[in-house]
Amino acid sequence: MIKNKFILILILVAVVLPFASSLISFYTDWLFFVETGFSSVFTTTLYAKTAAGLLFGAVLFAVLLINVLFANRAHFPYSGIFMVGGNIRVQRDEVARFVKPLALLASLLLALLAGNWGAMRWEEILLFTNRVDVGTVDPIIGKDIGFYLFSLPFWEMLKGFAGFVLLATAVVVGAVYFVRGGIIMTERGATVDEKVRRHLAVLIGLFACTIAAGFYLDSFGLLYANNGAFYGAGYADVNSRLLTYRILTFLTPLAGIMLAVGVWKGTWRMALLPPAVVVAIYVIGLSIYPGVLQKFKVAPNELALETPYIKNNLEFTRFGYDLEKIETIPFDVDTKLTAADIANNDATIKNIRLWDHAPLLKTYSQLQQIRTYYKFFDVDNDRYKVNGQYTQVMLSPRELSYADLPSKNWINERLIFTHGNGITFGPVSRISKEGLPEFFVKDIPPVSLADIKVTKPEIYFGELSNDYVIVKTKVPEFSYPTATGDINTTYAGTGGVAIDSLLKKAIFAAKFRTEKILLSSDITSESRILYKRNINERIRAIAPFLRFDADPYMVVDGKGGLKWMIDAYTYSDRLPYSKPLRGGINYMRNSVKTVVDAYDGSVNFYISDPDDVLVKVYSRMFPGLLKPLSAMPDDLRTHVRYPHNFLQIQAAMFAAYHMTDPKVFYNKENLWEIPVLDEKPMEPYYTIMKLPGEKVEEYILLLPFTPSKRDNLAAWLTARCDGENYGKIMAYTFPRDRLIYGPKQIDARINQDSFISQQLSLWNQRGSEVIRGSLLVIPIEKSLLYVQPLFLAADKAGLPELKRVIVAFGDQVVMEENLELALQRLFGGKKSPAAVSGVVPADTKATPATLAKEAMSLYEKAVTLQRQGNWSGYGEELRKLEQVLKRMAQ
Repeated sequence: MIKNKFILILILVAVVLPFASSLISFYTDWLFFVETGFSSVFTTTLYAKTAAGLLFGAVLFAVLLINVLFANRAHFPYSGIFMVGGNIRVQRDEVARFVKPLALLASLLLALLAGNWGAMRWEEILLFTNRVDVGTVDPIIGKDIGFYLFSLPFWEMLKGFAGFVLLATAVVVGAVYFVRGGIIMTERGATVDEKVRRHLAVLIGLFACTIAAGFYLDSFGLLYANNGAFYGAGYADVNSRLLTYRILTFLTPLAGIMLAVGVWKGTWRMALLPPAVVVAIYVIGLSIYPGVLQKFKVAPNELALETPYIKNNLEFTRFGYDLEKIETIPFDVDTKLTAADIANNDATIKNIRLWDHAPLLKTYSQLQQIRTYYKFFDVDNDRYKVNGQYTQVMLSPRELSYADLPSKNWINERLIFTHGNGITFGPVSRISKEGLPEFFVKDIPPVSLADIKVTKPEIYFGELSNDYVIVKTKVPEFSYPTATGDINTTYAGTGGVAIDSLLKKAIFAAKFRTEKILLSSDITSESRILYKRNINERIRAIAPFLRFDADPYMVVDGKGGLKWMIDAYTYSDRLPYSKPLRGGINYMRNSVKTVVDAYDGSVNFYISDPDDVLVKVYSRMFPGLLKPLSAMPDDLRTHVRYPHNFLQIQAAMFAAYHMTDPKVFYNKENLWEIPVLDEKPMEPYYTIMKLPGEKVEEYILLLPFTPSKRDNLAAWLTARCDGENYGKIMAYTFPRDRLIYGPKQIDARINQDSFISQQLSLWNQRGSEVIRGSLLVIPIEKSLLYVQPLFLAADKAGLPELKRVIVAFGDQVVMEENLELALQRLFGGKKSPAAVSGVVPADTKATPATLAKEAMSLYEKAVTLQRQGNWSGYGEELRKLEQVLKRMAQ
């Protein structure tokens, strides 16, 4: 008796615990959606999942129930015994009384599985019910593109479900008939009663109809085919496979009817001949004949026969990745850049990015981390009006790293250390005399050295945040350390969920599997629990149908608050004739900009591409979720930028699909590629510059191209980020009749420069690590300037210092302490020291006598360092001596 009770308790626990866990997750998710203001999204998704689950489960259960009841009503003459395992004899009548309840139980379990499967297809159902037409039809079958994006997945889902229902029904009723004597196994094989044959014949006929529907839907799949030289249906597909699918769609139901009639009557020859004919047509029409057609007709005349289909591939791939909007502009490059041109493009020069992300992240971490439990996870690039000047900056949030807390316990991790603090913020090009970055905002609490103020520096929601913290408790929250002691704070925001009842305490204690939430005396009725604090998890929970960029960036708004901005993409793998990415996606738009408040966790989604057909459908699915971009506050709109990850995808496609002539595309006559340096493709980079034909500098994203398997430049692609010009993309193409140095060629010339290579060797011999930064191509007027920073670190863990800047123009390559000196060597003239860096240049108006004394002093220093074996210092003095001698020669 005790053993039976124990088993009963275990069964109850096994059933109740998962259900209780699901109920708790459901309730806490509901509270999260209410907190963020998107309860309608939760209910819409819930209703869709519930309706789909009930519908699919009910349909399967009803079909199984009807067939099982029909099978149980039949009576068979062979109700005696049957064999199990060859030796065990079982009375059918004894087993038959269990058939009905077991069959019903099996039907119920299958219905639950079908309901769960249907609930997971909620998005396909909502896309179908809210579908719109695109206004463009495919050139082969003539269906609107909206059919492929929204309807085809739905019909394929129904076809798959219908096939599963019929197969499950056949298996269940077959088992019922076997146990009840309708199917008998003898030494000669299986004997099937006439009633059973007729029942199975009906199921076979219906299953043939689902196969015919599958052939019909498969005909649309031809438009996604990979034909080697291009994607989409080709000549053999259209003139063989498409016709075969249409024939099979018509013949398969007829063959199914004949098969069903044959099974009904028990004439097996009549039953097997029609399916054999269908199989023969399938093999010949979809495999043999297309292969012969391709080899003997298409291959010898491929370009002539495939040209219309290549044109389709070009058109739809350009549509799929929004390449149609790229404007191609000839760029007649020259090498006539002068000092006056440099001066006229002062804002561009000031904003050339010298600080690379990786070295700067290390430098920020060592200079501004303040305490070991703070961490800079990433460095972001943006632009601000700083002291009235349009300035490109690097910004990194100082987040709390829970893995590095000095004392890990529940109170520290959940009640005291609740947030990060502030940012480090500085220009992209300025360096101190020590080779370190300058700051506009630094330290804790934030100290502003410019007119950018951070008034609310706390970061409760970020990229490193843990799963939950509890604020407004009796325990003061840690804010920041000072020399005299720690400063505490209390959360004053509206984020999170109030823990104002014992029930909520118990629910959250169960969710996060800790009794401390329930038992802690520090939690009051005013306390709030902040969860889903990781911004990526937070936004994905609200909009799982969007794909979010892997590089969120932080913005300081007009009131000094901190906001996260994340680009979001709509996507599909259902666009005909479009070349897919790895993973199958062949349609993509950056249609949504997401903003998350770092203090209270509030989330807003803004539509940045209202012409995107997918975002139109999502707006119909979830009214109120997506706001127009005009609703975004102006102080945030000025920081919207074109995502570099998306431009990289577009560039990879545009490298081939800028060729719009099918013949040129087929022959790859003008194929481009993204330049590769150190075995890594160049990535798009942000800069501030004046585009050709424009009068004002603007924030842009830039990426160069080279011809395929060659190193010279072919074009540069730029995406505009500011104001009304946001999203406009231009491809500036270089003349093909002359050599324009590409990044790899400039890199080789830098390596071949005797002075630069000697200096690098000296640094390496001293045990220092030389880090070569990104090689940037900077268009100025009608010329190209190449800039590469050099960083020096004592070792791999050392502090990277920006020690030199290499600039290349035309056939000249120079290396100087800063960008200003390098430009002086190349173009002459003199600029304001504040233009580029904090390093004051030498006086270019010194008298010959002064210069001679300076040269003698440098020579003596060099000789002394040579005797001491200080080859690094020796090379440095020789470089300075060279500069003085050049000034004397002017």
